[in-house]
Amino acid sequence: AIDDKGTTYRGLILQKYPDLNIDFMHHAGNSSGVVDGAAAILLASPAYARAHGLKPRARVVAMANMGDSPTLMLNAPVPATRKVLAKAGLTVDDIDLWEINEAFAVVAEKFIRDLKLDRDKVNVNGGSIALGHPIGATGAILIGTILDELERRDLKRGLVTMCAGGGMAPAIIIERV
Repeated sequence: AIDDKGTTYRGLILQKYPDLNIDFMHHAGNSSGVVDGAAAILLASPAYARAHGLKPRARVVAMANMGDSPTLMLNAPVPATRKVLAKAGLTVDDIDLWEINEAFAVVAEKFIRDLKLDRDKVNVNGGSIALGHPIGATGAILIGTILDELERRDLKRGLVTMCAGGGMAPAIIIERV
C-alpha cells in the first residue's frame, strides 16, 4: 500500500486505465542496480577553453527534456529524443551511438522498436543494467561513457537519454570535436 487507505500502485493505474491488463514484474534480471558512482564534466565556452589551454573533446549539439505520465513513466525517452533531434536538425540516421539510460530493460527495448534503431548502436557497453544506476551521477557518467566509446570507435555523434524520475527524460546530443 502507498497510503493509510490501502491504495496500491496497481489500483492507481487501474483507475486511470481500467482496461489495462497488468502482467509484468520488475526484478534484478531486468532492472538496474542502484550503485555508487561519481563523474564530473567540465563545460566551458570555446573562448574560456582557449584562454585556459583546455582541449575540448566534444561539444553539446542540443538538449531537450520531456515528461510523461508519472504513473506510466517509461515512455518519455522517445519523445525527448524526437524533440532533441528536431532541435538539432538531425535524424536517427545522423546518430552513431545511443545510450538509453533507464532503470528497466523494457524502456530500451521500446525505444529501439519505436525509433527503428540498429540494436548494435544502442547501449553498446550494456546500458544501466550493466553499468548500474548511480542516482545523481547517471547523466555525467553516460555522457563520459558515450564520448569514450565514440573516440574508441572513431565515430562522431552520440545521443544520451537520462532517467530523471517521475516521468521526466532529458536527452542530449554530443559531437566529437
